[in-house]
Amino acid sequence: MEPSEWLEFVNEPLLRVPSSDPQMAPSPPPEKPVAAKTLAQRPIIAPPTPPIPTPPESHAGSPIDEADEPTILSVSTTFYPGAGLAPSLPDIVLLSSDTVFFYVHSPVLLRESSNRLNALLPPPEELASQPPDGVGPVVPLPEPSTTLNLVLHTMYGLSCLHYSPSSATLNAGVDALAKYGVDLKQHIRPGTPLFEHLLGQSPAAPLDFYATAGHHNLWELAAAISPHLLHFPLSDLDDDIDNRMGAFYLKKLFFLHLGRVDALKRLLLPAPQGHPATPECDFLEQKKLTRAWALAAAYLTWDARPDLSPTAIELALRPLGDHLSCEICQTSLHERVKQLTVQWSLVKRTI
Repeated sequence: MEPSEWLEFVNEPLLRVPSSDPQMAPSPPPEKPVAAKTLAQRPIIAPPTPPIPTPPESHAGSPIDEADEPTILSVSTTFYPGAGLAPSLPDIVLLSSDTVFFYVHSPVLLRESSNRLNALLPPPEELASQPPDGVGPVVPLPEPSTTLNLVLHTMYGLSCLHYSPSSATLNAGVDALAKYGVDLKQHIRPGTPLFEHLLGQSPAAPLDFYATAGHHNLWELAAAISPHLLHFPLSDLDDDIDNRMGAFYLKKLFFLHLGRVDALKRLLLPAPQGHPATPECDFLEQKKLTRAWALAAAYLTWDARPDLSPTAIELALRPLGDHLSCEICQTSLHERVKQLTVQWSLVKRTI
């Protein structure tokens, strides 16, 4: 059989290999609510209102009747007055942008935040002067409740996995933690709840998580996420994502892709070993296998991808043995394919 005929047994198996694209993975579960409705138990300090209210219309109901109506509040299902997250009672209330109340402890916030929540918390001496049985001031924050919930879970050292935070919430939460002066390298490292959340969600949006890790110089997180980007075409990167991850992590991503493609080309180069001529298989017959291997290797090299799986390589090269009558050549081909797939599986997959 001529080498050109062998090539038809190379193309078809490779095209049938299932994609290893991480985006084909099942979608993560929907994000769960972080608050529940409850009746107000005590007056809440609301944001200031205009000093001269607009007079009600003549047909409006009595103000006394309106005051008798119960006030419904949205309160965090984790950070509520009786949660018992600290020995003392909550002494400050954080209000999210979507009006969810979080009852928290100022000592925890002051310990974890190096800038008093971006200077939004009252000074420590003012907090210390609050009555011991009081709820304390209400501090409005610009983040939505889902993001603030993640921030507070991280500051308290708790896991928020049961809330199923979305990819957008996780990335926004990391940015908010940095803005509020929380030590990211302390809270986002292997073994911490937030690190595991980010890594677990990364297959759904690896580029966004990798850019967030690069933006905050979280090397361990970026390295753990980088294998999920082997399928991503680098030509699709845009300026916004490049600027967010930074030049250093962009270079590492390029080197990962280019290094694996170059390694694949080098591994494919050696053909199966020949053997001493026999009456059934002389050197001329063995050259047919060598030429067929070269054609198959050239095909794989032309379409070389950093995410090419060992199974795809095996499916592309094993059919070469279907048309070998020499058992020694078949054994040599089998050993060469096995060696190649093992070597390729050992090539570094992380930045």
